[in-house]
Amino acid sequence: MSDGTKADDIALALEEAIVSGEIPPGSVLRQEHLSEQFAVSRTPVREALRRLAALGLVSFEPNRGVQVRELAREELREAFLVRAELEGLATEIATPKMSAEDLDELEAAERRFSEVTHRLVEMSHAGRQDLQLARDWLHANHAFHDVIYAAADVPLVERMAKAARRTFLVKPVWATGADLDELYRKNDRQHRAIREAIAAQSPEGARVLAREHVLSSGRLLEAILDKVSAQTREPAGIA
Repeated sequence: MSDGTKADDIALALEEAIVSGEIPPGSVLRQEHLSEQFAVSRTPVREALRRLAALGLVSFEPNRGVQVRELAREELREAFLVRAELEGLATEIATPKMSAEDLDELEAAERRFSEVTHRLVEMSHAGRQDLQLARDWLHANHAFHDVIYAAADVPLVERMAKAARRTFLVKPVWATGADLDELYRKNDRQHRAIREAIAAQSPEGARVLAREHVLSSGRLLEAILDKVSAQTREPAGIA
C-alpha cells in the first residue's frame, strides 16, 4: 500500500472520529501517537493531517501541534448551503440511474433511519440523552445519502459534498426534547419523500427535495446548538 493510499485511509478514519465526536474539538493530534495507532511511518500521517487541515477540521498551532477545530456558526451555515446544492445535484443525476436493487437498498436505509429517529424521539420523552444513539442517527442519515451518491457516480461532487457534511456534529454533545421532536420527524419524512421522487423517476423533484432536506438538517443543527448553549448557561440544579 502506497503512502498516498495510507494517508487516504488515515484521513478518512480521523475525519469519521472527529465528525462523530469521538475526537472532540480542542483535542491535540500527535503524529507519533497516530503513527503507532495506524502502524505507519509519520509521512502518511503528516499528509493525512494536511488533508484534514484543508477541510477545516484541524489547524496547525505553533508549539501545540495539530488541534481539532470547532467551527463557527457562520462556517456551519455556509457548509450546509454548499452541501444542499451538491446533494441536490447528486440526487438529480442519480434518479434516472437508479436500478431496482438500488431502490431496495435506499428503502432499507430509509427504514433504518426511521427506526433510529423513532428511538431518538422516544429517548427525549424519557428525558435521557444517549450520544451513541445520536451517532447511530447520524450514520443512518449518511447511509441513506451514500446509496444516492453510489448510483450517481460523480466522485468529485461526492467528495465535495461529504467534505461539507462533516460539519453536522461538531462537538460531542447532542440535544433532544419536545421542541426538537418535530424537526427530527421532519428529517425522517423528507427521506421518504426523496425516495418516492426517485422511484417516480422525477429528477427535478428529487433535487428540490434533497436540497430542502439538507437545509432543514442545518436548521435542526442550529436548534440543537442553541439548546445546548442555553443548557450550559442555566444555573446548577435546574433541569
